[in-house]
Amino acid sequence: MTEPTAASSAEAGTAAEATAAREAASSPEATAAPEAPDTVLEVRDLTVDLRGAAVQPGLVREVSFRVRRGGATALIGESGCGKTMTAMSLLGLLPREVRVSGGSAVLEGTDLLGLSPRQLARARGRRIGAVFQEPMSTLDPTMTVGDQIGESRRIHLRESRSAARVRARELLELVGIPNAAARLRAYPHELSGGMQQRVGIAAAIACDPPLLIADEPTTALDVTIQAEILDLLRELRREQDLAVLLVTHDLGVVADFCDEVVVMYAGGVAETAGTDELFGTPRHPYTSALIASVPTGAEPFSRLTSLPGRVPAAGSFPAGCRFAARCPFATDDCTRTDVYHDLATEPTRCLRVVRGEITPEAAA
Repeated sequence: MTEPTAASSAEAGTAAEATAAREAASSPEATAAPEAPDTVLEVRDLTVDLRGAAVQPGLVREVSFRVRRGGATALIGESGCGKTMTAMSLLGLLPREVRVSGGSAVLEGTDLLGLSPRQLARARGRRIGAVFQEPMSTLDPTMTVGDQIGESRRIHLRESRSAARVRARELLELVGIPNAAARLRAYPHELSGGMQQRVGIAAAIACDPPLLIADEPTTALDVTIQAEILDLLRELRREQDLAVLLVTHDLGVVADFCDEVVVMYAGGVAETAGTDELFGTPRHPYTSALIASVPTGAEPFSRLTSLPGRVPAAGSFPAGCRFAARCPFATDDCTRTDVYHDLATEPTRCLRVVRGEITPEAAA
């Protein structure tokens, strides 16, 4: 399935549902100021529901985090934990059977969740850039590199074709592609995987958006190219004050690149912390289990640590703490229906850590 591009103007969902869900688009409530002056994106209590055959209220439940100007916030967790669904909610690119049912996502004073599909289409590419895992499924194979990068500026900034092409060449040079003038005429299949991803980044930042959503941007690349792409994103953060929301499974990338981390499990936030704090003193048993499962190579031939069980499927999320069935510290209290909501203001949603019954060190 082809992944959506950040400049896509597709309007998902029926008009009636979209109108009902976006009543606030023309009201003052559609705009709000971020809490801190250096905050580009503030997400509060984002909740997404799954409808249709496999109904799941709270597919993504009460997710809150922020991304600072020039900073990077990571969403981490196993597959099926809601990381990409959270990111797609901000872009307005959810599947038809999935709907945002609550919360806010304020981008420089504008609540993205209060915008109509047409307004979100204008925001994609202009105010939010996006880079996805597999560049060849994102780039259009029938368009040259120059046309794809310039398209966003022509649509959003109303630039002429010639002006957009000049800027496209500058962007190729910015992202480190040699012989940029010649590469403008190339098609995606004529480029290596690393160069394709650089083109994708150039297209994503073509209109100088304040926020870049990067969904597994290095997973499909070899280790050397991964490092180059991360260095490029780090440079963009430093030189353009670009805020980055990174979706990834790779804890090594998180430790090297991000300032803040949001650990997600089964659609909810297990823990939020600064990167150093999270890796130094994880406060949720799930976070500890993730970190422990990373191979270190410290002891040759030693058994790898694994996390038994699997993330519950959508439609069968348990009451209370959704990690309880896999947690070695769980008690009957952890399965109370209201335990998750009660911990909404805590840095960790582990009831026993909050109560002081187990310490972060014990959880680790």
